[in-house]
Amino acid sequence: MRLPATFRRLILLTIACASVTFAQQGERLYKFHCAFCHGKGDDGMAANLVSPKLPHAPSDAALINIIKNGIPGSDMPASLGMTDAEIRQVATYVRALGRSAPQKVPGDATKGQAAFDKSCRSCHMAKGNGGVMGPDLSDIGLRRSPTNLKNSIVEPDANIVAGWSGVTVKTKDGKSVRGIKLNEDMLTIHVRTADGKIQSIAKSQTASIERAGAKSTMPSFKQLPAADLDNVIAYLFTLRGE
Repeated sequence: MRLPATFRRLILLTIACASVTFAQQGERLYKFHCAFCHGKGDDGMAANLVSPKLPHAPSDAALINIIKNGIPGSDMPASLGMTDAEIRQVATYVRALGRSAPQKVPGDATKGQAAFDKSCRSCHMAKGNGGVMGPDLSDIGLRRSPTNLKNSIVEPDANIVAGWSGVTVKTKDGKSVRGIKLNEDMLTIHVRTADGKIQSIAKSQTASIERAGAKSTMPSFKQLPAADLDNVIAYLFTLRGE
């Protein structure tokens, strides 16, 4: 039996209103629980969400799991006080952000790459080429917003990436080993040095261990001219793992 046209329109209108309400509720929850770190999605200090491809959430199920349980070893915490239905609403809103036009950034990416090659590549990997004393930035344009990138360059101590703590180990025979601490227990400490080698040092042979703690191994580029900073950010924003 074919439904009357008026009844069909009423059903479609009801579905449309329910969808709007669902999206509006997701936005409200996002602003309350997520915006402090993510901002509007592409201007916060946390991961950039205005992207159709989220590295940690390739599927809706993965996105819901991240919102619910967080990402261990990162600054992304588990949700508190949200029901499963509310988490699904937030996930729907985040996916809508991903369908938005990506933020346009000022600067010249070509000039930014030249500056990156000169000052950053010795520590950071990008597209398979670079150092190992800092995080791989090959997909940083997907993971971080332009605002986050700027803050990391100007104030690197403000947001130290987990797993990249610097350490300097001085041994009893007068040697000094500086690098990134990979692992440490009661007997040994493992350090990756700038040449990519991993050294296992027995604590019984150490004279001192200096940990960077809240101090980043990356220097601040606060004095970088604004135009040069824009260029570097423009280049980093093009790095999307392709």
